Amino acid sequence: MPKVSADIPQELLDDVQEHVGDDGKFVSTSDAIRSSLRKMLDQMDDVDRRRGRAEEDDG
Repeated sequence: MPKVSADIPQELLDDVQEHVGDDGKFVSTSDAIRSSLRKMLDQMDDVDRRRGRAEEDDG
């Protein structure tokens, strides 16, 4: 899996890390970031479909 380096504001990273660990939804910070990116991309795809900017999947 490729690795990506990004500058993230500390307060944003702190917010993400509140959801990581034994009591959190995610097992690692990387898992949380990957899941967040996937959700954002899915939402952007939905917007594109509603506005007629995306091709429909053939399934």
